[in-house]
Amino acid sequence: MDITRHQSGPRMSQAVIHGQTVYLAGQVADDRTADVAGQTKQILDKIDGLLAEAGSDKSKLLTANIWLSDIATFGAMNELWDAWVVNGQTPARACVEAKLALPDILVEIGIIAAR
Repeated sequence: MDITRHQSGPRMSQAVIHGQTVYLAGQVADDRTADVAGQTKQILDKIDGLLAEAGSDKSKLLTANIWLSDIATFGAMNELWDAWVVNGQTPARACVEAKLALPDILVEIGIIAAR
């Protein structure tokens, strides 16, 4: 089976397609001066774009992993998440508090989806 990589760099690819499965790298906000809601919105927009580029969309999410720098922001992140996911098509999901790569990253989201 072929493997296709999108937006590849020396360290990682933003999306990898293997068969009918799309694996996204953990996505973070570009404007990290935003609060967790603003960063979540940016990330979800990036995910929409990467899925479209890979021939998929958010109705085909299989799993989501969400890392928050502060679990106290769980509610604010979920407001955006709940409005974004397709009702009845929600993925299996984990959400944890974690120390992220840089102090201004408040949320990171990783997705696996079908095509």
